[in-house]
Amino acid sequence: MTEENPVLITRDGPVVRAVLNRPHRRNAMSQALVEALDALLAELKTDTTARVLVLSGAGGHFCAGLDLTEVGAVETPEEKLARQHARNQKTGARFNAIAELPQVVIAAVEGAAYAGGLGFVTAADICLASADARFSAPEVRRGLVPAQILPWLVRRMGRSEAARLCLQGHVMDAAEAARCGLVHQVLADAQTLELAVQATIGDILQGAPGALAETKALLAALGPVSPPEYAEAGAQSFARRAASPEAEEGIASFKQRRKPSWMTA
Repeated sequence: MTEENPVLITRDGPVVRAVLNRPHRRNAMSQALVEALDALLAELKTDTTARVLVLSGAGGHFCAGLDLTEVGAVETPEEKLARQHARNQKTGARFNAIAELPQVVIAAVEGAAYAGGLGFVTAADICLASADARFSAPEVRRGLVPAQILPWLVRRMGRSEAARLCLQGHVMDAAEAARCGLVHQVLADAQTLELAVQATIGDILQGAPGALAETKALLAALGPVSPPEYAEAGAQSFARRAASPEAEEGIASFKQRRKPSWMTA
C-alpha cells in the first residue's frame, strides 16, 4: 500500500496537529512515518509562533509501536545489528526532541498505544485518552527489549509500575493507566476526548508563550530522563536482541498469530 502522507499535519494559528496516518497498521512506525515526524519536530524546534502540538492517530488507534514487518526484513546478521542500533538511537533522540520542544505537547490517545507509541505518550507534556485506549509494552513477548521507552515510563509512572508493565507485557486499560499516572485524564469516547483536547488547548493559550517555553526549560533542568550513557547502552541492547534468534521467532509468531516457541516447548 502506498503511503503518501504517513503523518497528516494541520495548523490553526498557534496550534499544530500531527495525526499518525497508517490506520491499516494501527499507525505503526514505518521509516516514512518517523522521517515525516522528525522533519516536523525539527521545524517546531525553532518556530516561535506555534504554541501547542497535538499528537494523535488515525483510524481509532494512536500508535502500535515499531512496524515489525520492517524489523523482520531479510538481511545479514551484521546488517541487522547495525540497522537496529541506528534505528534505536534515533528512537531515543526522537523522544527527547518531543520533550524538548518549546511548544506544549498533548498526546490524544484512542485505541492502541503500544511499545514505541508509549514513548510518544510519555514524552508528551499532557496525555488525554478515551476510555477505549489500551497501553502495553509487549517487547519481551517479541524477543525484544523496551530500550528507549523504559526511562520515559519510569519518569511518568515510577519504577515499580514501569517494571510491571515492561516485564509482564500485558495490556493496561485506560482506567489503570490513569491510576498509574501514565494518563492524565480519561474521557468517555472520541467526541469527549476532542472536547477535552480543545479545552486543554484553551487553557494553555492563556499562558504567555515565553513563560510556557521557559517553564518547560526549567522542568528539563530538573534532571535528565536517564543517565548520559543510557541511550547508547539501550541502543546496543535493542540491536542485540533484534538480531537474536529469539526476536526472529517472536516476530514470526506475532505475524503468524501463534505462540512463540518458548511458550510451547
